This record gives sequence, C-alpha cells and structure tokens, in this order.
Amino acid sequence: MEKIKAAFIAAVTALSAWFGVLAVPVLLLVAVNLIDYGTGLAAAGYRGQKISSYRGFRGIAKKICMWLLVCVGAIVDLLVAYGAEQAGVDLPIGYAVASLVAVWLICNEILSILENMKDIGVSLPPFLRRIVEGVQRQVEGKTDRALPEDLRKDAEPHGDGPEKSGESSDSGK
Repeated sequence: MEKIKAAFIAAVTALSAWFGVLAVPVLLLVAVNLIDYGTGLAAAGYRGQKISSYRGFRGIAKKICMWLLVCVGAIVDLLVAYGAEQAGVDLPIGYAVASLVAVWLICNEILSILENMKDIGVSLPPFLRRIVEGVQRQVEGKTDRALPEDLRKDAEPHGDGPEKSGESSDSGK
C-alpha cells in the first residue's frame, strides 16, 4: 500500500511540475469528466436510454476534445506572450486563456453532472446550479470585457467571416 501511495504522490507531483499553474484546472477537468461519464452512464438507465459502445466512444471523444480545447487556450496564451515579447512588451499573461477555458469547461461538466443526478433521482441543493451558472457567466463576462471592443460577442460582425455568407463556422455539424 505504501508503494502505491508513493507512486501516486510522485505522479501527482510530476504532473503538477509539468502543468504548472494549469495543474489544478486540468486535474479538476479530468475529475469532472470521469464523474460526468459515470453519472451519464447511470442516468441513461433512468432515462430509458440504451447504452452502446458507439455512444460511449462519442462521449470519450468529447471529453478528449475538452482537453484539446485547454491546449488550444494554452497555445493562444503562448502566441500572445510571444507576440508581446517580439514587440518588446512585458506581458505576464501566464496561462490565463487556458485556465479560463478549463474553468468554463469544468462548470459545463458540473452542470451536466447535476442534470444526470437529477435524472437519477438525487435531491439537489437548489443553490448549487445557480452558483455554477454564476461562475460560468462571470468567466464569460470578464473575458468578454477584457477583449477589444470589435471582438466582443455583442459587437457587429466584420463581414469577413462565415457570418457574411450565412454559413456557420462548424460546417453544420
């Protein structure tokens, strides 16, 4: 048992050193991904849904894509930091975008877990959903206010993207 405990501590320490400031959000995201997957499987029975390997694979693929979104956020952070450095600007951004992406995804997963638990028949504290939705709205609101005015969600489209032609950016998927 001591060897397992030591191996676990070593693994968590190594991951923390590797991920740095992203360690906590990434580990929390993985934790809520696993909980959501498990509660989703359990809730499927209560919803009268059939569990299939295809749906299971789609769920796992979705979770992996969430991790990739955090990676994309980290790439944006690195790109901004690199651009600022090349311009001679000291911009200690760290992994702000990646962290915000992770927090938003964690909130989304928690909301899904709460829905699953509700479908299973678990009584939920009425304030829990409101708190999580409030955190998610704050992430969206604070990031929106931090963006230049022309990039905010309430700004008019530039006409150079998919909005001009009426096509969606996800090709209808």
